[in-house]
Amino acid sequence: MEKVVILGTGPAGLTAAIYLARANLNPVVIEGTEPGGQLSLTTEVENYPGFKDGIMGPELIDNMREQAQKFGATFKNGWVSNVDLSKRPFTLEVNGIGDITTEALIISTGASAKMLDIPGEKENIGRGVSTCATCDGFFFRDKKVVIVGGGDSAMEEANYLSKFASEVEIIHRRNDLRASKIMQDRARENDKISWNLNKTPLKIVSKDNKVHGIMVKNNETDQEQLVETDGIFLAIGHNPNTEFLKGQIKTDETGYIQVTPGTTETNIPGVYACGDVQDNRYRQAITAAGTGCMAALDVERYLEGSAIQDWSITL
Repeated sequence: MEKVVILGTGPAGLTAAIYLARANLNPVVIEGTEPGGQLSLTTEVENYPGFKDGIMGPELIDNMREQAQKFGATFKNGWVSNVDLSKRPFTLEVNGIGDITTEALIISTGASAKMLDIPGEKENIGRGVSTCATCDGFFFRDKKVVIVGGGDSAMEEANYLSKFASEVEIIHRRNDLRASKIMQDRARENDKISWNLNKTPLKIVSKDNKVHGIMVKNNETDQEQLVETDGIFLAIGHNPNTEFLKGQIKTDETGYIQVTPGTTETNIPGVYACGDVQDNRYRQAITAAGTGCMAALDVERYLEGSAIQDWSITL
């Protein structure tokens, strides 16, 4: 039986692994289907403290992983298909490994950005296609960018990108937006933002190994149009990676794990959540790493307390 298992190897899970390994708790880290999380798909990261010249996303993840291994964390290649959180120790069914039992569990499986699933999309991630305006907006200073989406996130990211880009064009598949009125009003009052509504994205066009434009279809006339742009930001939402939990833990209506405010505690004692799997607001590498630290400290206190409790029972 393990003392603590960590699910996920993004900045949250790796930070938790570093702290727990330094505390001699020998954490076992299950890498999952996307080792490194969204950072592994990111090119240059310029807003992570300590790297004044920036660092490539995969390199940052590799550094964190090696740091955790240096202190004694164990990494296992597999993904959790089923869990039993109804009793302690918790049981994890890990594909490629088998069952693992653990006294404490940290869930840091992240959230996956919703994609359009159109040709040219995945190939151009990091080459002009992005799912994070806060992460990548700086790279599009004085350039034209497109945002795909019609919700609050799309309006918020459009306003944010207008600080850098020369023009921001919003593409949405309907005439009506899902965004709240106040967010729509803010976007419509921004002179840098233009609108291309009732259009369905068909494919992303690249040239010279970078994004050149996005092909869209007019839903009224079926006419196709190439919208030339230097960058395409997808703002159609995220899906927390919590399906494998199958209702065993408390989540909000969209699947994000709910934690006690100011902690990483879930509704199940001994189970903690950190990173984007419990954060639908900030979704930054640095905030994920911060909650990973919190989860590790919460686990340390939990294991110390449970050990004292078990000892008192044996007396």
